[in-house]
Amino acid sequence: MGTGTGRQQRRGDTRQRIQDVALELFAAQGYEKTSLREIAEHLEVTKAALYYHFKTKEAILTSIFDDLTRPIDELIEWGHRQPQPPSLDVRQQVLRRYSEILVDAAPLFRFMQENQATMRDLKTGESFKERMFRLHEILKDPDAPMTDQVRCFSALFTMHAGMFVLKDLEGDPEEKRKAILEVAIDLVTQAHSGG
Repeated sequence: MGTGTGRQQRRGDTRQRIQDVALELFAAQGYEKTSLREIAEHLEVTKAALYYHFKTKEAILTSIFDDLTRPIDELIEWGHRQPQPPSLDVRQQVLRRYSEILVDAAPLFRFMQENQATMRDLKTGESFKERMFRLHEILKDPDAPMTDQVRCFSALFTMHAGMFVLKDLEGDPEEKRKAILEVAIDLVTQAHSGG
């Protein structure tokens, strides 16, 4: 491995550290109340060093969002490449994969939940909503009755809400994830079979 690759790797690590610390601070005290200076202090770097990677708080948030939602985009692309309309198996696979993505993106979703007003004001919030509608398109049959379309959207909502409602509940996190996934799959299965 050449020195260029090593330098790139270190830069990537710094970027990741900035994202992690910023997201931690955004979630703990709110996006609006967190300054670039504070993020730099927590990282024990100068504001100039932070500025080298990110010029604004929104740039940090956008980069976090892009990195953690890339797997959602890949899942949507995969779903749209399947024979249309998607089979029940494909729809269930979408939910299973999405469940795994949610585990990895939990800090971002926690931030989104606790900073809803900020999310509405930032373009990242709008792009997330678009992703949800694109996932919903894969899960539902376009000719399905409204109740079945609602079931499919409720499956996604169940997965999001379940992350927050059940996180404080006693029990194994993996067991909770599987229970949430089972309920979501039940909803989509019921919609697929026409209620």
